Amino acid sequence: MTAPVFVTDPGALDALAPGDTFALEGPEGRHAVSVRRLRAGEEVVLTDGAGTAADGTVAAVSGKDRMDVTVAAVRSEPAPRPRITVVQALPKGDRGELAVETMTETGVDAIVPWAASRCVTQWKGERGLKSLGKWRATAREAGKQSRRTRFPEVAGQASTREVAELLAGAAFAGVLHESGEVPLATAQLPVDGDLVLVVGPEGGVSPEELRAFEEAGAVPYKLGPTVLRTSTAGTAAAAVLLARTGRWS
Repeated sequence: MTAPVFVTDPGALDALAPGDTFALEGPEGRHAVSVRRLRAGEEVVLTDGAGTAADGTVAAVSGKDRMDVTVAAVRSEPAPRPRITVVQALPKGDRGELAVETMTETGVDAIVPWAASRCVTQWKGERGLKSLGKWRATAREAGKQSRRTRFPEVAGQASTREVAELLAGAAFAGVLHESGEVPLATAQLPVDGDLVLVVGPEGGVSPEELRAFEEAGAVPYKLGPTVLRTSTAGTAAAAVLLARTGRWS
């Protein structure tokens, strides 16, 4: 079993060196002490979620929310290349969190919520901010669960125009669509740069949206012979890209 991961504040690990002791407190310390019930001698990993991590051993626990960790090594994980971004149309209900959770566990680097014209769900006002917060919290928790030290970025909600701009600047731009003649599994992929893939809503990408994306340089691709829900298509497509680019080698 690999060591559990706990998140620190940004920059908190930067000055650490082997032999130092780090005090993990607050919600993460409470989770370690009161929920996970870790004890002295157990191995843990601390991370800022941005690629810096400290491997260590629990030195002591105190109260309900403090864990002292003796640092064994501090490491910096470079950003993986090529970078994979999934533009995810807003699904119904809690399927958005499911999509974020599984894409994070798979290894996606960035997730962009997209307000497609055929989305049943709409993020507006306070509800939109709350939903975005849920997506970001899900990415954080899934990053910990999957033992990542670099968590995916979850951007703010994007319009179709903003998605087109993102696709125009990508080294590889694709849209999962039934009109695609080329399987994603055989697409020509760059060895570096940004790979951006669009996943439409349950009702599909509209002709107008598809045209805008194609004008931005995106190509429609098919994933396979079966029809996947929008909440699972991004994860399946990301797995194809991760395997084909060698990031899963």
